[in-house]
Amino acid sequence: MDIITSTSEEDHTSSTREAEVIALPLGYEGPIEVGDTLLVHHNVFKFYNDMKGRQQSGKSFFRDDLFFVDTEQFYMYRHDGEWHAYDRYCFVQPVAPEDWILMKPLKEEPLTGIMRYPNEALTSMGVKAGDKVTFKPDSEYEFSVDGEKMYRMYDHQITTILDGV
Repeated sequence: MDIITSTSEEDHTSSTREAEVIALPLGYEGPIEVGDTLLVHHNVFKFYNDMKGRQQSGKSFFRDDLFFVDTEQFYMYRHDGEWHAYDRYCFVQPVAPEDWILMKPLKEEPLTGIMRYPNEALTSMGVKAGDKVTFKPDSEYEFSVDGEKMYRMYDHQITTILDGV
């Protein structure tokens, strides 16, 4: 078992990625409610050191443990225990390398995965959770969702449905 931890403020891989919704913007009419959980960009909770080494808050900081989250800073929300992809984002789980004539010394099958959280646009095109899909190169942005490795990507980066799993 390998355990790698980091306490570096500069290391985005160990930053907090989940936020509880405490309040909604005035006039908001959408599916997200107070109490839901957002899966956010690593910079939401970011603090940095200025040129003199003093810790400064990032642009999302409001006060105490409260942060503003812009609509472009979160990708999924959990409502009533279920995750839902938001806006143009979807989440794909990588798969182990498939048997092939040639040996592939890889941990994951390239450009292939299982759709776990499609968004509304993908669902309207027939893509559903559990479908084996292919995606464009360099579209993988790694997240951990409930302890599972997932790639966040845009819906237009999904290229093909291979088959249902």
